[in-house]
Amino acid sequence: MQFSEILGQDHIKNHLTTSASNGRIPHAQLFIGSEGSGTLAIAIAYAQYIVCGNVGNENSGENTSCNLKFDHLSHPDLHFVYPSVTTEGVKTKPKSLDFIKEWRQFVSETPYGSLFDWYKLLGVANKQGEIRVEDANEIVKSLSLKSHEGGYKVMIVWMADKINIAASNKLLKLLEEPNEKTVFILISENEEDIIQTIRSRCQVLHFKGLPEKTISEALLFNEGVDDKTAYKIAHQAQGNYNKALHLLHNDTDDLPFEEWFLVWVRAAFRAKGNAAAIEDLIRWSEQIAGLGREAQKKFLNYCIDMFRQGLLLNYEAKKLVYMEPVDEKFKLENFAPFVTGNNITEIFTSLSDAIYHIERNGNAKIILTDLSIKLTRLIHKK
Repeated sequence: MQFSEILGQDHIKNHLTTSASNGRIPHAQLFIGSEGSGTLAIAIAYAQYIVCGNVGNENSGENTSCNLKFDHLSHPDLHFVYPSVTTEGVKTKPKSLDFIKEWRQFVSETPYGSLFDWYKLLGVANKQGEIRVEDANEIVKSLSLKSHEGGYKVMIVWMADKINIAASNKLLKLLEEPNEKTVFILISENEEDIIQTIRSRCQVLHFKGLPEKTISEALLFNEGVDDKTAYKIAHQAQGNYNKALHLLHNDTDDLPFEEWFLVWVRAAFRAKGNAAAIEDLIRWSEQIAGLGREAQKKFLNYCIDMFRQGLLLNYEAKKLVYMEPVDEKFKLENFAPFVTGNNITEIFTSLSDAIYHIERNGNAKIILTDLSIKLTRLIHKK
């Protein structure tokens, strides 16, 4: 993957190529960017740039063989670590190398893909991936060997916030005293989720979401859609090219999310002094609790977005409203008056707390029932 193939992020690309051309390559870098902003794609392009000696020209003749190996993600000086889980094929102590075939497929087909997409490819449901000490051992082993090409070795750690304590302790010494010509590129969507001892040892680069124009042009050129569709999807994607592709191909998870959200909110409205509606909320909590934890977290983040959209509409910031409900009976204009400055902070806090507890393997049914009861009070708050 080369810089010329990557959407937007010109400032980041210029910074990386200029520093590499001048021989200033930090041994540990942390790429922070939201889903669909291109952090993984740029990390691979950067690795290819320095390993293949592409300085000044990404397509110069002498590095054709090296570039071809990168195209197949099979270069021996390019290493990956990413969250893994137990599956039918790997029942104990999973590590990244156990899923290298699936990983190459994932990156080749969806270079802007999310953690949720990765778990879907692995076919896991109620599990959350980790980067474990087995991965750390493989990192130490891989980086202790001489590079195949005699130049740089690059270790890309995708979703570095999933590194557990045992693995992080193992990696600290490597980050402090790396082998010569060894480059670590850690990737995460949230800087605060990275363990402080690791974060402090990295040079941090922040990626912004992609501009609507960049996404719409990519949809026009790569997907062959018309101008109107491209503009509409780019607006709804909110800087996330992965989401834009999901919206375009109608395989987004937002459609069932909307249905679940409406059932939940409508039951919360009715619940004031209505015992039957409380029973509906409990049944709803049981239904959502039956999903995988990653799907639960993704849905609750969707709920946060819906309440945020309602607040923006309530405060007449219509240009910032991008969600278009599919259900004809549900109008954001009618929902907005119930989302105000008096309740949005508590709603946001309650949803964020629920995500936090689910991520830490709390009982989803209890967490969601408690959240639902809170919403019945907050939604009616004047």
